[in-house]
Amino acid sequence: MRMICLPILTKPWPSQRLKLNRFLKMNHLRARIYLSGLFLVMLAGLIYGFGWGDFWEDGGALMNNPWGVVSLVDVYVGFFLFLGWVWIREDLLLSKLLWAVAILVGGNLFACLYALIALGQCQGKLDQFFLGNQRI
Repeated sequence: MRMICLPILTKPWPSQRLKLNRFLKMNHLRARIYLSGLFLVMLAGLIYGFGWGDFWEDGGALMNNPWGVVSLVDVYVGFFLFLGWVWIREDLLLSKLLWAVAILVGGNLFACLYALIALGQCQGKLDQFFLGNQRI
């Protein structure tokens, strides 16, 4: 029986490897810029909210609105979805728990920080970015 190899599963030629390396480096830079931008937007939002808002009063108004409750449920479902990735990626239980507390309390500011750290550790390797030290 003859095997069919898909181009993505075969080892790239040297010229293809060079293009792939350039592509990954450019996307790595874009991802860093994107995640840094999200981090700064979130930081600015938190500074504004805590500086000019009343957390308990405004939070109470949010909880009295059905769409406010739906928004909070949506945000926390997103946090737990993100934490699933953290839980897979991290080796140490303490690290998993600390990141979980940070994300559940500090929100997407810490999710952006985690993604930036993961991006810095991966050295351009997508499997290491998504799986950390875990291997399938």
